[in-house]
Amino acid sequence: MPGVYAPGAFDLVGTIVGWVEKEAVVDGSRVRPGDLCLGLPSSGLHTNGYSLVRRVFADTPWEAEFPELDRPLGETLLIPHRSYLPAVEKLWAAGVDIKAMAHITGGGFFDNLPRVIPDDVAVRLDRTAWEVPPIFRLIQRLGRVDEREMYRVFNMGVGMVLILAPEQVDAAIRALDGEPTVIGEVMTWDGTGERVQLF
Repeated sequence: MPGVYAPGAFDLVGTIVGWVEKEAVVDGSRVRPGDLCLGLPSSGLHTNGYSLVRRVFADTPWEAEFPELDRPLGETLLIPHRSYLPAVEKLWAAGVDIKAMAHITGGGFFDNLPRVIPDDVAVRLDRTAWEVPPIFRLIQRLGRVDEREMYRVFNMGVGMVLILAPEQVDAAIRALDGEPTVIGEVMTWDGTGERVQLF
């Protein structure tokens, strides 16, 4: 992480180790064409893209205010990463069958979704299905960042994607009080083109 680790400094890291019963593992193997992608909103940048952000705002004080942001720039960038565990536990408690889960972190949609789906399927996402938070558009505008690159680096407002059978979606949305949004679908992949398609 360039610019973060300085000579004479050290980094203290915490690690969480968990376990799960084998029969309860969610590994994406049951994902099929026709399944739907449910997006859970992020709270901000989470933990990715900060090297690019620091480059874009290199000459901007962290106290700077922008009309599209509801707080100073520095505070917006430091909004804590949301934990998705409570939402997932609510879904399980409601009997919702989650076939796959993708945390949209480093690599954005393009790297993280293919990790949780079988080799013979792809995902098609509708970019108009959710509202991109203003901080991402501000970064894109000031940094003159290509749209595809934004979706490769940042979560763009969707921090977790859950893949469910269509008949499970209404129950999932109800269980989470309307918070999730259907953002795409799973389709057959013939081995050509991209595994994640944005339209």
